[in-house]
Amino acid sequence: MSVLFGILWPLERFNTAVLAIGKLIAVVALGVMVALILGQVFFRYLLNAAPNWTEEGARFGMLWMTGLMAPLAYRMGGFVAIDMLERALPRMLAGLLSLFLLAITLWVLVIAWERGLNNHLLTLSGRGCSSSLRWPFGIEIGKCGARFQNNYQYASLWVGVNLLIAVNIELMLRQLITLFGQGDRLRALRQHDMAGAE
Repeated sequence: MSVLFGILWPLERFNTAVLAIGKLIAVVALGVMVALILGQVFFRYLLNAAPNWTEEGARFGMLWMTGLMAPLAYRMGGFVAIDMLERALPRMLAGLLSLFLLAITLWVLVIAWERGLNNHLLTLSGRGCSSSLRWPFGIEIGKCGARFQNNYQYASLWVGVNLLIAVNIELMLRQLITLFGQGDRLRALRQHDMAGAE
């Protein structure tokens, strides 16, 4: 049991710190996304001349917001779940079912990790250049020069999958500890100020 706690506690601290930083970045990304969309609407409908980069910039913010907030929502139980069967089963069977579902989720996330890396980040489209999004002040970085490289956007979802894997492993460890009757030693993950999917 001490081995499980020895693995869990550093992972729990890592997830707490990284997801707190990710939450701040995601809030900024959401603000940028909203500002760009409002700016696009203002320029398009009132001045009839919207900048061509605002839509791609808003998508950039949305991708990073999603990649950074999905692991936090998963950790806090914010995803929609159908748990009728789990509630109907005895505690031990419900715990084993939960552990089994977490194992399936980890398998899917590992596949998503590989596909995200090899089908998005390292492909021709990932290494390609953005059609309209450019670095400010004419700064030139890498092979795309003043334009963003597409993998800056695609990396958001791959980073999110990495964080989801870390959270999933933490949840599996917590479930194992609970199955061994030591669940009362675990810190609660749910925050009272976060809306759930009840």
